[in-house]
Amino acid sequence: MLRSVAHSFSQAAEIERGKRPPAVIGCRHMNADRPNSPVLATIGEIQMGEPESTAGYRTPPANLEAEQALLGAILVNNDAANRVTDFLAPEHFQEPGHQRIYAAALKLIERGQIANPVTLKYFFDQDEALAEVGGAQYLARLAGAAVTVINAQHYGRTIFDLALRRGLIEIGETMVNEAYVADVDVEAGAQIEAAEQNLFNLAEHGQSDRGLVSFDTILASSIDMAAAAFQRDGQMIGVSSGLVDLDRKLGGLHPSDLIILAGRPAMGKSALAANIAFHAAHNIKRKRLETGQEKVVDGAVVAFFSLEMSAEQLATRLLAEQARITSEKIRRGEITSDEFSRLVTASQAIEQAPLYIDDTPALTVSALRTRARRLKRQHDLGLVVVDYLQLLRSSGRGENRVQEISEITQGLKALAKELNVPVLALSQLSRQVEAREDKRPLLSDLRESGSIEQDADVVMFVYREEYYHERKQPEENTPDHLKWQEQMDRIHGIAEVIIGKQRHGPTGTVRMQFEREFTKFSNLEVAGRYPDER
Repeated sequence: MLRSVAHSFSQAAEIERGKRPPAVIGCRHMNADRPNSPVLATIGEIQMGEPESTAGYRTPPANLEAEQALLGAILVNNDAANRVTDFLAPEHFQEPGHQRIYAAALKLIERGQIANPVTLKYFFDQDEALAEVGGAQYLARLAGAAVTVINAQHYGRTIFDLALRRGLIEIGETMVNEAYVADVDVEAGAQIEAAEQNLFNLAEHGQSDRGLVSFDTILASSIDMAAAAFQRDGQMIGVSSGLVDLDRKLGGLHPSDLIILAGRPAMGKSALAANIAFHAAHNIKRKRLETGQEKVVDGAVVAFFSLEMSAEQLATRLLAEQARITSEKIRRGEITSDEFSRLVTASQAIEQAPLYIDDTPALTVSALRTRARRLKRQHDLGLVVVDYLQLLRSSGRGENRVQEISEITQGLKALAKELNVPVLALSQLSRQVEAREDKRPLLSDLRESGSIEQDADVVMFVYREEYYHERKQPEENTPDHLKWQEQMDRIHGIAEVIIGKQRHGPTGTVRMQFEREFTKFSNLEVAGRYPDER
C-alpha cells in the first residue's frame, strides 16, 4: 500500500522548500498481488492524467506528502507534536500506516519518552503495512525527509482539513443511500435530523480544546463582562428574568449555566418559565458593530421546547397574560368586543418577539441539541427553556430511570457550555413534599435528585403557600374559619422562588406576585414599588 510513498520523499522536500506545488495522492487502482489493497498513485501518474476508462472515478482528497512531512518533523523533534495534538487525531491521517505511526509516537511522548525511529522500531518491525517499503526502515526515511519543524502546524491543518472533506463525502454518500431505502419505520424528517447531527459531530470532531489559558486572558474577559453588565440597565451579566428581586439574587441567567426550576404540579413553574422566556425575547436589544454585524446586548433570542403543552396553548397563555384576559375565556370564545380589541392589540405588540417554540413530544436530547445549534447558527440563540426535564428522552439506553435522567442533565449542561447560553430546565418534585407539614421544597425532593442537583449550576423551587392553605378551609362561621381567612388574605397572590443552590452567589427566598387567572408572575409591591415597575 505504501509502495508509492517511498518515491515521494524528494517531492515532499521540494514542496517544503517551495520548489514544487503539493499534489493530491489517492487510491487509483488495485494491486494484483493484494487484490483488496489499494495502491497509491504517484505524483507523476496523476499529473499525466487518468485513462478515459477511469475518468469518472474520483479519489478521496488526501495529501500524502503533508502526512510524511508532519511525521518526519515529529520524529526529528517531538516538540512538533505539541503544535498539532490539540486538533489532530490519528484517524485524520488518510494512510493507515501513518495513523499507527502517529498514534504510537503520541503514546511515547505522553509517557515522557522520546519518539524517534530507534524507539519506534520495535513496534513496527512486523507491521505489514510498512513491509512493502522496508518495514521499520521507513521510519528512518521519514525522519530523513524532514526539512523543518516550523511548518508542522500548517501540515497538521492541511491533514485535518482533508480529513473533514473525506468525512463530508462519507456523510453525503450515507445520506443518499439511506434516502433511497424506503423504510416505513424511518421518516424523512428523522433522516434529516440524523444528517444534521452527523454534520455537527463532524464540525466538532478534532476541534481545538480551550486547554490552559493564561490568567491575564481570563481576567480581561471577566473585565469585559463586568463592563457590559455596568452599561446595561439591569447591571447584570446574564439574561434578565424580568423580576427585579430574582435578578438581584441571580445576577440574571448566566451563559453556560444549567438552571433547574422545580415545583409540584399547579405551583406555576411553567407559567414562570414562560414569563421569563417572553420577557427575554420581547425586550431584546441589538447593537450594530463596526463590522456591520448585529450583537445582542440585552434580552435574548429564545428557544422554548414545550414537551407538555402544545405551541398553541403556550401562545394562548402569553396572549392572555399580555391582554389580561383569562385563557379560559379566550379558548371558549367568551370575550366581549372590547376584550377582543385588547387581544388584537396585544398580539400586534408581541408578534415580533424572537421566541421560537418546539412542541415535539418525547424529544431526545440529541435532537434538542441539533435544533438548538441550528437556531444558534441562524438567529444567535441566547436562551433555551425546556418544559420539562422528565419528558425528555436520553439518546442512549440507560439501564434505569436515574441513569437516563443523569444522561439528560449532562446533555443539557454540555449544550449550555457548547452554545454559551443559559439553559432553563423545568423539573417535577417527588410526592414526599406532600407528606411534610412544611411543604416548602428541598433539594432532596427533586426526582432522581442526585444527578440533577450535581449537574445544575442553579436550582430554584416555586412554592405557593396559598395553594395548600386554601385546601384546609374549615367550616364557615367558626373561629377557625376566621383565622383561616386572615391567613388567606395575608398570603393571597404571593409566590416564593426558593433558590436552593447557586454556584455564583447566595441562596435564599424571593417573594413575588402571582396572578393565577392570568398565570402571570410579577414584582411584589413592596415599599412603594408597584408590580410591573422595573
